Amino acid sequence: MKCPACNVEVDQNAVYCHHCGERLDMAGSEPPQQEAGDPSPEPPPAEEPASMAERLKASVQSRMNSADDAERELWAGRYSSKAMIGVWLLCGAISLVLMALGIWFSARGWMPGGVRWGLVFVLLLITWGYPLSLLFYRRVSIRYRLTTQRFFHEAGILRHVTDRVEVIDMDDITFEQSILQRMFRVGTIHITSSDRTHPDLRIEGIENVKHVASMMDDARRAERLRRGVHIEAV
Repeated sequence: MKCPACNVEVDQNAVYCHHCGERLDMAGSEPPQQEAGDPSPEPPPAEEPASMAERLKASVQSRMNSADDAERELWAGRYSSKAMIGVWLLCGAISLVLMALGIWFSARGWMPGGVRWGLVFVLLLITWGYPLSLLFYRRVSIRYRLTTQRFFHEAGILRHVTDRVEVIDMDDITFEQSILQRMFRVGTIHITSSDRTHPDLRIEGIENVKHVASMMDDARRAERLRRGVHIEAV
C-alpha cells in the first residue's frame, strides 16, 4: 500500500505514513478516535421514561381535574320534627290528663276557678315549652350536607362548628329507628369512619333515613372506585 501524499510504500495497517506523517484513509477501518481538545457536541442523553409513581400521580390529577369528577351536592337536610314523635305523643297525653284534672277539680269545687285553670295553663306551658324550644334549637342550629366526596355536619348558632368527613373514609353506615319512627320514616344514622376527629358520628333526626343512608353508602362506593381503592381492602 502506498501513501497518497508521498507515494511511499507503507504498511497496510498503519494509520500515519512513516515518511511524511500523512494520515492514511483506509477503507473498512474504524473512524479515528476524537483527539483531546477537539470540540464535538455530545449526543443528547436519552430521555428516561417516567416512573410508575409519576404516571399514577399524573393520572389521578387528570381525573381529579376532569369535569366528571367535580364535587357535587347529593343531599342537604335539617333535624326533622318527626324524630320527636314520641315526645309529642307524651306531651299530648300529659295535656289530656291536666285538662281532665282541671275539669274534675271544677266539678268538686276545689280551688277557685282562676287559680285552678291558671295552674293548668302553667303546667301545659312547661309540658310543651321545653320540647318546642329544643326542637327550635335543633332546627336552627343543625344542618347536614352530603356531596360526592364529603359529608358536612354543621351545628351551633352563636358558635358555629362544621365537621367534615371524607366519604372514602367511611367504613360502616347503619341507621336505627324506633317503632314510631318507622311509621314516619325518620331515624338516626350512625357512621363509623377512620376520621380521627369523629370516628363514631351519630346523625339524629334524619327524614327518609333509609334513602339517605343508602345514598351515603353509594357515594362511599363511587368515591373509592373513582380513586381506585378496593372497598374490602380499606
